Amino acid sequence: MHRISVNSSVIRSVGYDREIAILEIEFTNGAMYEYGGVPEEIYAELLAAESKGAYFDACIRDPRYSCRRLS
Repeated sequence: MHRISVNSSVIRSVGYDREIAILEIEFTNGAMYEYGGVPEEIYAELLAAESKGAYFDACIRDPRYSCRRLS
């Protein structure tokens, strides 16, 4: 999956696969996670958020999205 770098003190890069609604997030500590069932508008809002870390905490770190550590 292609990820793009973002300006954040917490998140290094993000990627999204529209076909399967998977969001990948690479954190600045090197950990990478995959979140399933994430709507495309959530991905777009994350990219547009002034604070990507705060948006992640409020809208993505949520039990409704499946989460799996990749690294």
